[in-house]
Amino acid sequence: MPASLRLTGLFAALLLTGCQAINTTSGGAVGVDRKQYMFSMLSSEQVNQLSAQAYQQTLKDASAKNVLDQNSGMARRVDAIAARLIAKAPIFRPDAAQWQWQVSLIKSAEMNASCGPGGKILFYSGLIEKLQLADDEIAAVMGHEIAHALREHGREAMSKAYGIQVAQQGASALFGLGQTSMALADTVVQYGMTLPNSRSNENEADLIGLELAARAGYNPNAAVSLWNKMGQASEGSPPEFMSTHPASSSRIAALQAAIPKVMPLYQQAK
Repeated sequence: MPASLRLTGLFAALLLTGCQAINTTSGGAVGVDRKQYMFSMLSSEQVNQLSAQAYQQTLKDASAKNVLDQNSGMARRVDAIAARLIAKAPIFRPDAAQWQWQVSLIKSAEMNASCGPGGKILFYSGLIEKLQLADDEIAAVMGHEIAHALREHGREAMSKAYGIQVAQQGASALFGLGQTSMALADTVVQYGMTLPNSRSNENEADLIGLELAARAGYNPNAAVSLWNKMGQASEGSPPEFMSTHPASSSRIAALQAAIPKVMPLYQQAK
């Protein structure tokens, strides 16, 4: 058996050692029910605490630079949209009702947004301004980011990274691999295991985010217009196979297929 295949099998086995198979959220109308493997030594509480510390440091730095926006009309828009989405988060996982949610807007040309573990939301004004996002489109972005937190994709990635590190150390000792062979092993793991799972996480966040926004009364079709805008803004991006994010065309197709499942929820919320 080629060394790369033996390594892949070893890594897969070691990734499961010390892991618990869980499902962090209910499947919802969109049916996200993939089992996730988390290292038991890395608890949700620990990850949430790390996230909270990093978040507070980000806010401190932004405040020192006078770019933490707490009073503008845009900040009020972001806060209002977040409140509606957060109210629906316990539908996917009841304990989210006890999270210490925070929402902050940073004045920056950066086109970015995130929701860290435990509900720490950051939005950057450049994303809204450059793409001229409507409220429904902001909700699509934010719903996607909140979905990452609900599914604990950050903790899952940390568990995977730890498992890969342990596996690589074990493989080096087992097979007597040198630097060149270990570099090959890194490539096998990255493109054979890590990146496809990352794309899967993005798809999950798209679907749960779509449903979350619909339940909060935001038009699901805005997710399509959002990614059309994203696609136009990211010309020259790498091929889907080499990226941790699905290509816009693939993303839009998956969203369009899921919209009929959540449209009744949107109509009910209205």
